[in-house]
Amino acid sequence: MQRYLKPIRVAVSIAMLVAIGFLFLDFSSSVPVTWFHRLTWLQFVPSVLSFVNTLGHGLALTAYGFLAVLVLTLLFGRVYCSYICPLGIFQDVVNWISKKTRTKKKTRFRFAPPKTWVRYSILVIACLSLLTGSIFLINILDPYSNFGRFASDFFRPLYVVGNNLLVMAFEAVGWYVLYPVKVAKTDPYALIVPVAMFALVIWFSFRKGRFYCNAVCPVGTLLGLISKVSLFKIRIDQAGCNQCGQCMFACKSQCIDVKQQNVDFSRCVGCGNCLNACDKDSIRYSLASAKEPKIRKADTSKRKFVAGSLLFMAALSGLSVDVMAQNRKRRRGEGQHENGSDRGEGQHKKGSGIGTGKEVVIKEHTVSPPGSLALEHFTDACTACHLCVSACPTGVLKPSFLEYGFFGLMQPYMDYHTSFCNFECVKCTEVCPNKAIFPLTVEEKIVTQIGKVRFIKHNCIVHTDETSCGSCSEHCPTQAVKMVPYKGELTIPEVNTDICVGCGACEYACPVTPYKAIIVDGNLIHQIAQKPKEEKLEDAPLEDFPF
Repeated sequence: MQRYLKPIRVAVSIAMLVAIGFLFLDFSSSVPVTWFHRLTWLQFVPSVLSFVNTLGHGLALTAYGFLAVLVLTLLFGRVYCSYICPLGIFQDVVNWISKKTRTKKKTRFRFAPPKTWVRYSILVIACLSLLTGSIFLINILDPYSNFGRFASDFFRPLYVVGNNLLVMAFEAVGWYVLYPVKVAKTDPYALIVPVAMFALVIWFSFRKGRFYCNAVCPVGTLLGLISKVSLFKIRIDQAGCNQCGQCMFACKSQCIDVKQQNVDFSRCVGCGNCLNACDKDSIRYSLASAKEPKIRKADTSKRKFVAGSLLFMAALSGLSVDVMAQNRKRRRGEGQHENGSDRGEGQHKKGSGIGTGKEVVIKEHTVSPPGSLALEHFTDACTACHLCVSACPTGVLKPSFLEYGFFGLMQPYMDYHTSFCNFECVKCTEVCPNKAIFPLTVEEKIVTQIGKVRFIKHNCIVHTDETSCGSCSEHCPTQAVKMVPYKGELTIPEVNTDICVGCGACEYACPVTPYKAIIVDGNLIHQIAQKPKEEKLEDAPLEDFPF
């Protein structure tokens, strides 16, 4: 029966990869919202963060996914890495391509000693970094979030381009079953980390199989520790093994030592390749037997990683404290202008900008998505998987560069220069797997104030060019921006921040460049906007019919 484990693993993993991948590729909103949570609830890091973030808010079923993963690991080992983790499955696909494009001899794996110092240092540093209030290392290393960024930032644009090419081909023969989609633009600087991680994962997978999982990924290292006591393990029958090495050549985790006839189960991902490679059935997946005697060698790597971790954490803590202090100063407006005068972050400075808007405008705070409760909560909880970026129908959510500071790299923010937030749209609040964004109903969304509007008169073309406009007022869904008499027959915007919800429609509609005449400053803590007053229309007196 164990020979069927590999075919079962291949079928399940391909189905999981296609299903999760389509969540990021789907631009037509054809996937029901319930499927987002069903497909992501077993992803380890998002599930842990969902559990932490929902404490006191009523725990949802999705918050217990990591417990199911731990139970699976205690029973069967690191099956999560081969059956469930999309990045692990993606690495298998890359490795399969490697086998098809290289000679057989070059694709054979060999036993490699465990990178104990490296992988345990990364795990300890990633865990201890959370104590500093930074989720930055988790964002970079989390396998699910890395796959999400690959799918959203790289594969989705290719998918959209392919759709648009099919649209042109179908329209040429009179078929109108598809529709064209605009390719979303992303700040190139926000792609630096995803590009680097994509190249690293591809190179490791192409050359070293599951090296990323066993040397870099903190989830793999943690589950590897637990798998040491799992109920079922892969073991070599020393009596029947002739040390031919076929199982070792097939092991992409490079954890089978044929000479010692030993399997390092902490690195085994349960792919089943070795079971099918042995023609003598001398390697089996069965109940773990009593502990076998092992020849222990002096290993100083564990001591080294503890010392290295402490040194690194000292440096990281200092950097984190310094950056957070700078962010607090920036938020409070404690920075100084170039000429030495004090300047608040939300104030303006005169510049020599090109175009009508010449007064440089700096936002007080970045606008975080609706449902994220507060800027601090969002930056502390978001792993930057970019699922909300892919799901956003207007494309207003974009990966950040330095909008949240260095430790907020890649976390989505509301980019009102490229689009705006639909007044009644709650898509991003429905799909977040780790509760960095809490679910909102439409009724809650339309009164959630994520930011407040600010009008910069000296940039408005009504003031500078004395010409009529009113685009901001026309697009405001709550009439927080109204046009009032200005000069003669001209009207100029007037804002009411109490009823503004911060959707950014006014900022997006403003035609002024390069500096907008109206912007939205993010709220540090999301608030409830007041409902606009309803103005009663006076009934005009009815006139008699003239004839």
